[in-house]
Amino acid sequence: MSLGQLQAPGETFGFAQGELLVGQVPVRQLAERVGQTPFYAYDRDAISGRVAEWRSVMPDRLSLHFAIKANPMPALVAHMAGLVDGFDVASAGELRVALDAGMAPARISFAGPGKTDTELRAAVAAGITVHLESAGELARIAEIGATLGICPRVAVRVNPDFELKSAGMKMSGGPKPFGVDAEAVPEMLGRIRTLGLGFRGFHIYTGSQNLRPEAICQAHTQTLLLAQRLAESAPGPVAYLNIGGGLGIPYFPGERRLDLAPIAANLAAGLADLPEHFHDTELIMELGRYLVGEAGVYICRVIDRKVSRGRTYLVTDGGLHHHLAASGNFGQVVRKNYPVLVAARQASDAATEEVTVVGPLCTPLDILAERLVLPVCAPGDLIAVLQSGAYGYTASPLAFLSHPPPAQVLVG
Repeated sequence: MSLGQLQAPGETFGFAQGELLVGQVPVRQLAERVGQTPFYAYDRDAISGRVAEWRSVMPDRLSLHFAIKANPMPALVAHMAGLVDGFDVASAGELRVALDAGMAPARISFAGPGKTDTELRAAVAAGITVHLESAGELARIAEIGATLGICPRVAVRVNPDFELKSAGMKMSGGPKPFGVDAEAVPEMLGRIRTLGLGFRGFHIYTGSQNLRPEAICQAHTQTLLLAQRLAESAPGPVAYLNIGGGLGIPYFPGERRLDLAPIAANLAAGLADLPEHFHDTELIMELGRYLVGEAGVYICRVIDRKVSRGRTYLVTDGGLHHHLAASGNFGQVVRKNYPVLVAARQASDAATEEVTVVGPLCTPLDILAERLVLPVCAPGDLIAVLQSGAYGYTASPLAFLSHPPPAQVLVG
């Protein structure tokens, strides 16, 4: 297998003279520039290209929001602020990043089932829209608004009675901590009217990481129908409808990149059929992983190689404490390898071997790649984990065993 051959889909990064390029920078040069391994690197042009690709296919009426939880690195969020129409945040910390990036408060929403009073006060004071997830949250934000003398901007996050089939994570259908059960939404809308809050619309999010266009189309169709039913009880015009995201990216062998065309066609037909009172409603698709996941790479360095009872291990300075998802401990039922490859090595021969790539931690869970055929590596060589632009750095137990955290850079 050649140095550049991938074990799973991944076409974002190229090779030159046997070395991975990130933002057209050779990875060894980039490692010197960063000043350490391990590190995450995100390709600015790849992110811009993904947004442009989405816009070229989707209906013009559809707005695009970035879910900051996928990657809240401030430089990346600031870059994204010039590309998308709005942000969704999931904490006061993310709200600060969003505002610092220059996004207008009116274009920021805040979702999450456990917002504290401090977070709600910050949201109301900032003038962003809060996606209400319970009757208790509604009561608290109304009281906070009265105390601050500011009318809170609110939308209702709905837990529909259907789910996104084949989703990596199902966020709706049945009992959920997320959102207000669809059957309870009319009552909440009545309370919003009585309290005189600034009603903005609905957020209907059914699931994530889906690679089946037909399942996404079905969920979108059901979402539009549900929104029309709920609008009959709304205390005012529906200013926007956030249909969530759910668009997945390929991680593992056999997975294919999602075809946007049927999703766009289905949405165009659904939007055309909306009743007249939805004609001024902004339709929003909120995406995180789909926009940044393939634009990121995690780089670590081989610090030792050893053979134990016939199995060869490459021991690196990276691991699950930096990249929990790649270790298989972030929701995988059966562990599968992320696309892992040799980013740069000292040898130039074509010899390969089966190896298991592990980190420095004292736990058998610290695996980055298991029984993978790679070019023969030596200490000092660099290993890359692709598809690492979303839910990498901030979704990992960075303080585990007190190893230093990885660096993060935006390149290009």
